[in-house]
Amino acid sequence: MTYFSLAHIQTDIQSGKITLPALVNQYLQTIEQKKHLNAFLEVFELEAKQRAEEIASKMASGTAGKLAGMVIGLKDNICYKNHKVSASSKILEGFTSIYSSTVVERLIAEDAIIIGRLNCDEFAMGASNENSAFGPVLNDANNERVAGGSSGGAAVAVQAGMCLASFGSDTGGSIRQPAAFCGLYGFKPSYGKVSRWGLIAYASSFDIIGPITHSVSDMQLLMEVIAGADAHDATASQLPAGNFTKFEPKQSRYKFAYIKETLEAEGIEPEVKLATEKYIQSLLAQGHEVQALSFDLLPYLIPIYYTLTTAEASSNLARFAGMHYGYRSTEAVDLESTIKKSRSEGFGPEVKRRIMLGTFVLSSGYYDAYYSKAQKVRRLVQQRTQEIFKDFDFILSPTSPTTAFKLGEKSNNPIAMYLADVFTVHANIAGIPAISIPNGHDSNGMPIGLQIMANMHEDDKLLALSEQLSKECLA
Repeated sequence: MTYFSLAHIQTDIQSGKITLPALVNQYLQTIEQKKHLNAFLEVFELEAKQRAEEIASKMASGTAGKLAGMVIGLKDNICYKNHKVSASSKILEGFTSIYSSTVVERLIAEDAIIIGRLNCDEFAMGASNENSAFGPVLNDANNERVAGGSSGGAAVAVQAGMCLASFGSDTGGSIRQPAAFCGLYGFKPSYGKVSRWGLIAYASSFDIIGPITHSVSDMQLLMEVIAGADAHDATASQLPAGNFTKFEPKQSRYKFAYIKETLEAEGIEPEVKLATEKYIQSLLAQGHEVQALSFDLLPYLIPIYYTLTTAEASSNLARFAGMHYGYRSTEAVDLESTIKKSRSEGFGPEVKRRIMLGTFVLSSGYYDAYYSKAQKVRRLVQQRTQEIFKDFDFILSPTSPTTAFKLGEKSNNPIAMYLADVFTVHANIAGIPAISIPNGHDSNGMPIGLQIMANMHEDDKLLALSEQLSKECLA
């Protein structure tokens, strides 16, 4: 049986319809049956079985945590003590984490079972999961199409019934876009809402950990567990985390803005545009207010994003030099050749490209022309976004201009690949929460996603709205 919510699992366990060890075995069997999708890099089979027995006893005695019964997969850039983590890169070959991320610690404390680590684009750099050193992840809806990226393994693992939920990271859409491509819910929290301690950094001022699920209720529960301040992470917000499972909306009808340029953008597929327009009409029919707005900074979002994130990647990835851990070239003969050859052989083409771009925009002759200017425009985007939220509760757009494209279709065109993030990077630049929710399918049967953004730290309000919309069956 395929489960789509923790509540259903817990009900069936309590009634004796299924046991937790049997559920874990079911997931393990599905992982084996669907290993051709390449979602998992490693399965923690024995550990998951042992945890299932322990937690089943706690459930029987009434002492289990709130996530008892939930089986979770982790993107391969989230650290889990005494387990391998590689960011799907050869440069971290054989590396075992010596500590757990704060997110993992909080999940385990509430009796979640972590079943394995999931494939992703190398160092979370990509929009299709084709940049992994371990090969691409295949979309379970159509194995000739991409899973989305960079959290493609995290999305497909949930889509294919290999686990109930997963955790990915979102730097510019890496949770929301694969969730959209796989017909799931994908949530990017406000920057600082979730600790980044134990997340292998790509771009530190953009990165955030978030969940991918079948249901909003599971997402609310997971956010309640993982959100909140953390002494290990100076960028984690000190504000109250939010009351995700018991949030009480002050209203039932809201004011939505949609950026009209997103529906007029060159490259948006007609069926994606039509699905978004139908959703808007559904909102209006339910009594919500929806208004089109112009956002003239939209063409600058991708240049801002790739200028700043590559600069931060250039700095963050300097630590991977073949000296202390991970891959070291067998051709190395001295310090200089160790660093040069280890990095040249250990990093994939896309990571090298972004490191070089970042080094370029940070160089003395171009810092003011590119990096400094991008920071100024980023501030302008944040200010303009805040102005929208003075008059509106939420901002709508398609999650992606297309549905899942074919494997290899954009591999030789980096610019076309970067434009896959054109609608999602807005939330990361502004630091605001955003969710991708399922919005039907195209004529090829591929899922379409709708993105909703809320004001900074209104994560609980955004998830409450998403739950409301799921019950109103607007999609």
